[in-house]
Amino acid sequence: MSTYLYQITDLHIREPGQLAYGRLDTAPYFRRAIETILIQPQAPTALVLTGDLTDFGRPEEYAHLQSLMRNLTCPIYMLAGNHDNPEIMRKAFPQLTYLGDSGPMQFSVTVGDIQLIALDTTLPYQSHGALTSDRLAWLETELEKHSHSPVVIAMHHPPFKTLIGHMDKIGLLHGSEALKELVMRHVNVERLICGHLHRNITVRFGNTVASSCSSPAHQVVMDLDTEAVSQWNLEPGGMHVHAWSKESGLISHYLPVGNFDGPYPFHIDGKLID
Repeated sequence: MSTYLYQITDLHIREPGQLAYGRLDTAPYFRRAIETILIQPQAPTALVLTGDLTDFGRPEEYAHLQSLMRNLTCPIYMLAGNHDNPEIMRKAFPQLTYLGDSGPMQFSVTVGDIQLIALDTTLPYQSHGALTSDRLAWLETELEKHSHSPVVIAMHHPPFKTLIGHMDKIGLLHGSEALKELVMRHVNVERLICGHLHRNITVRFGNTVASSCSSPAHQVVMDLDTEAVSQWNLEPGGMHVHAWSKESGLISHYLPVGNFDGPYPFHIDGKLID
């Protein structure tokens, strides 16, 4: 039996009719992402949203988000990003008891054969993130509890540099090295999955792999300069599918958002089409 953990990040949903940055209606992009999930041959065991669910953390934005997700039947696990408001988010989704009542929005849940551990990297009214000692202590306890299960750690701010200067300035500015040391003591951590960057990026992190995922809507411009201007574009959006089986371990796939031409066969009667 395989486990399929789908990841979408950085939705930046606005109130109905409002445009992000005065230009972009993000809702249709998220709607297409959900439609993409629903046509996949492998249905999600669960969906994790790794932060920046809304643009300003307003009640009307979360209400809009909830309406957009009404066709999803799988479990949905949400993390807060720097654009979210945890207090309003909890009020908007009272049925999601894993969000807790107060404090850091951290949780640990079983998804098929995977243990999904969500870390809160946000700071009130700040764009950058941090992992405080109490959050890391909680993570260590959870890792010790689940030392015999494959673990995926989900977080909003990435614990690595990207070379995109303006994003590195608002990344995880405190706690990355402590996190790396902790992860290195637990060889069953299969992946750290992140948001925030609006790009697909993969790096080695200690003895595991860390990655970020593109947004279903807008992407950060690819410019590997320490003085790169903070800009976005409409490169195609996407999501990740983290597939686990005992035979193959964890394999992460990039899935573009959309419905494309095809499928078409490579072969007819066992022969490559000429």
